[in-house]
Amino acid sequence: MSRTFLNADIPELVSKLTTEEKIALLGAPNWWNTSPIPRLDIPSIRMSDGPNGVRGSSHFVSTPAQCLPCATSLASTFDVELIHQVGEFLAEEAKLKSSVILLAPTCNIQRSPLGGRAFESFSEDPFLSGIMAAAYVNGLQSRGVSAAIKHFVGNDQEHERTAAESVMSERTFREVYLYPFMLAQQLAKPWAVMTSYGRIKGIHCSENKELLQGILRDEWKFTGIVISDWYGTYGVDGPINAGLDLEMPGPPRWRTPTLMNHVLTAQKLLPSTLDERVKTMLSFIQHQARLNPAVVYGDGQERTRDTPEMRQFGRDIAAQGIVLLKNRDSVLPLRPDRVRKLAVIGPNAKAGIISGGGSAALKASYVCTPYEGIQDGAFKDLEISYAVGCYAHKYLPTLENYLKTPSREPGWLATFYAHGKDGELSPPIAKYVLQDTRVKLNDFLPPGLTETWTLKMTGTLTVDKTAAYELGLTVAGRAKLRINDQLTIDNWTKQTPGDFFYGQGTIEEKATIQLEAGKPVEVLVEYTNTRPSPDEDNGGKSAPESQPALMRGLRLGGCEKIDADSAVEAAVELARDSDAVVFIGGLTPEWESEGFDRLSLDLPGRQAEVISKLAKVNDITIVCIQAGSATSMPWKDEVAGILQAWYLGNEAGNAIADILFGRVNPSGNLPLTFPKRIQDIAAYPDIRSEFGKIHYREGVMVGYKHFLNHEIEPLFCFGHGLSYTEFELRDFEVTQNGTDVLVSVRVQNLGPVAGSKVIQLYVGYPENGITHPLQLKAFCKAKDVEAGSSVVKEMKLDKLAFSYWNERKREWVVEEEGEYTVHVGMSVSEIVYTQTVFVHT
Repeated sequence: MSRTFLNADIPELVSKLTTEEKIALLGAPNWWNTSPIPRLDIPSIRMSDGPNGVRGSSHFVSTPAQCLPCATSLASTFDVELIHQVGEFLAEEAKLKSSVILLAPTCNIQRSPLGGRAFESFSEDPFLSGIMAAAYVNGLQSRGVSAAIKHFVGNDQEHERTAAESVMSERTFREVYLYPFMLAQQLAKPWAVMTSYGRIKGIHCSENKELLQGILRDEWKFTGIVISDWYGTYGVDGPINAGLDLEMPGPPRWRTPTLMNHVLTAQKLLPSTLDERVKTMLSFIQHQARLNPAVVYGDGQERTRDTPEMRQFGRDIAAQGIVLLKNRDSVLPLRPDRVRKLAVIGPNAKAGIISGGGSAALKASYVCTPYEGIQDGAFKDLEISYAVGCYAHKYLPTLENYLKTPSREPGWLATFYAHGKDGELSPPIAKYVLQDTRVKLNDFLPPGLTETWTLKMTGTLTVDKTAAYELGLTVAGRAKLRINDQLTIDNWTKQTPGDFFYGQGTIEEKATIQLEAGKPVEVLVEYTNTRPSPDEDNGGKSAPESQPALMRGLRLGGCEKIDADSAVEAAVELARDSDAVVFIGGLTPEWESEGFDRLSLDLPGRQAEVISKLAKVNDITIVCIQAGSATSMPWKDEVAGILQAWYLGNEAGNAIADILFGRVNPSGNLPLTFPKRIQDIAAYPDIRSEFGKIHYREGVMVGYKHFLNHEIEPLFCFGHGLSYTEFELRDFEVTQNGTDVLVSVRVQNLGPVAGSKVIQLYVGYPENGITHPLQLKAFCKAKDVEAGSSVVKEMKLDKLAFSYWNERKREWVVEEEGEYTVHVGMSVSEIVYTQTVFVHT
C-alpha cells in the first residue's frame, strides 16, 4: 500500500468515500484492527490489550510478552516519574506487536475490593487514580502509541456489567468517578477513550450523549476517538449520534450496511453525523500512521524482546510497588545472624502468579516464581525447604509444562476440522502448536471452517512423581477428555454453567487418574463450538438444533491429588524445624478476574488456617500476599511480618526476594484502605446490581473518607507503608498566592540504611453546611535518601484542590472566603503537620 494517506486532506478524503466505506470505518474487520480502505490507500491500524503488558492480537497463539505489575502495584509506588517510564516501556512493547493503540490505562475506582477488575484500577482515591493515569498516558503517548483510557465511566464492579445502571448523585459522579478521567484529560490528553459497558442515568455509556458529547468533548475539549468496549455497543443510530466513533470488535453487529442504510434512510442518523464520525476516525488513523509509519505499513508480525535491562526494569518496578504492612521486631529483612533454615510454604510459592485474569492476562515471555526468586536471592549457606501447606486454586493449575506434541515439541497440537452435512469431519484444515492449556478462540479462527467445527488438542502428558492426579476440563462450547483413548471427562453431553470465559462457559468437570513418574500418557481433548440443547443426550454427537457458542475456548488443568490434612501437618512440622517461615499465598487470576466479582475477602482454601498454625510454632512467620486488592487477615496479630505483593509481572519472584533479603528497602504505600471486614466499606451492601441498578448510596465518602467520617478502624489505612529505615518530617512551610498554595517539608532519614518515603497532603474543607471529606490533593516521593541525610520536597495546590462540584450551579466552586486545612503526613492516619489557609477566589 502506498503512503499517500499520510499527507491526505481528511475532509477531501471523506468526500471520496462511499457510504459503505464510511460504515466500514466505524466498525472493524476483526477483534483488533480498524478497517482499511485500499481504494483510497487508507491503512488499518492495530490495537492491543493492556494494561500491565501488551498481549498482541491473538488469545489463541499468543506472542510472549513482558508482564509488568498490575495497576494497584503501580499506584503503590506513588511515583509519577516511574509510571511515566512504564508508559514509555509499554509503547515500545506495543510497537513490537505491530500495535499503535494500547487499551489502557484502567482508571475506574476501587469502590469495593471485591470488584473483579479491582487489580486493573489504580486506587480508591480519584486524585491518585487521575495522577497515575495521566503519567501512564503521557509516557505511552510520548512514544507515539495512543492510550485508550477506560472504562468511561462507572465500571467499578463486574456483576451484570452490561446492563447495570450506576445510580449516584451528580456531585458523586463528578468528584469521584469522572474525576480521574478529567485529570487525565487535563494533564495528558489521551488520544482515545473506551466506554464502559453499563449505564449512567439509565442510558448505556456508549450511547450517552451527555457523557460523550456534553462532558467529554464539549466541556473537556477531548478531540480523540471514542471506542466501545468489546460488545459494548447496543444499537445503531443511538451510539453514533451520541459520539461513539468505533464499534468493537469486528465483524460488527450493528454497523452493517443493511442496518446503517436503514437508519440513514429513516433519517434517524444524518449523513452529516456519519461524516463527522468518519472524519474523527480518519484523523486519528492518520495521526497514528504519521507517528508510526514503520509499524502501520510494516509486516504486521508480532515479536518478543527480552534483555537483561528489561528484566531489571520490571524487577525494579515490582519491588517499588510492594508494601511492607507489618514488621514486628524488625524481623525483615532476613539476615544470616538470625536465619539459617528458611521454610517457604504456600500455594503460590511455586506458582507463576503474575497478573489478574480476563483481558489483562497475557502469555509471559518468562516467569520467576517466588520460590525461584528466594532460592536465587538467598544469602550464602541459607538452607531453604518447601511445603505447599494447602491448595487454593479455583481451577486446577494448567499443564503446558508437562505436555509434548506428537512430534515431541513442548506443548500440544491443535488441529481444526470442518463439519460435513452429516457432521462428519473434514481432513485437517489447520494445525498449530500451543504452549498453554488455556485455549481461547474468540479472536481467531483459521479460514475454511464451517459454521460448526471441531478442534482436537493432542499430546503426551508426563509427570515427575508417581501419584494420583486430579484433572479438570472447563469449556465454552463443549469438549471431552480422553487419556490413552479412555473417556475421562465428559463436558460435552451434560453441562453445568459456570463463570469460565466471562460467564459464557461451564464449571470445571474433574476426574482422578493414577500417573507414573516419567511414563507418558496420550491426551486428547475434542472440542466443538456448539452448546448442548436443553434436553440433549445424543451420545456425544452435535445436535442440529445446537447453536454456536458466543465465546469459544477450553481449559485443561491438573495437579497431584493431596490429602489436605496431611499437607497442613507437613507444613507445620517444617515450620517448627525452621528459623523462619515465608508463606506465599493470596489469590490467582481465576479468583480475581474480569467477568465476575469476588464473593468474599477471605483467602481461598485453608490459607488462613495454615498461616495461623505456622505462626503458633514459629515466631518469625512472614506472610506475602499476592492479590490485586484487599483480602481478610484474621491472622494479622499472630504473624511477625506482612508483605502486600499484588500481581508483580514476570519478575514477581525476584522482586519479593529483593524485599525479603533487604536488597531493596520497601517504599510502597497502600493506594486503598484494607478493611477488617467487607461490612466496613462504604459501598456495603450496595456492591451488586439489584433489578439492573447499583446504588452508590455512600456518595463521595468512598474508601478512607468513609473510614475517617465514621471513625471505623481499618485493617490497614490508606497510604500506609513501612520501611527498613525511619523517617521524620521537619521544617514544614506553607506559602500562598490566592488559590495557589506551595507546601514544603524536609524529609529526614534517621535510620541505618538509605530509603524512599512518600509524603501525602490532604485538604480539609470549610464547615459551610455541605458535607466534605478530607481528601488527598498532593503527594511526593523522597527517593533514595541516604542514612542520616535529608531532602526538601515541595507540593503544589491549585484552585481545583479547593473546589467541589456545586449541583445547583453545575460547576466547580471554591468558597468565596473559605477556611481550609492542609494536612501533611505519611498516611491518612499519620498526619504530622496541619495548617489553616484562607483561600479567596
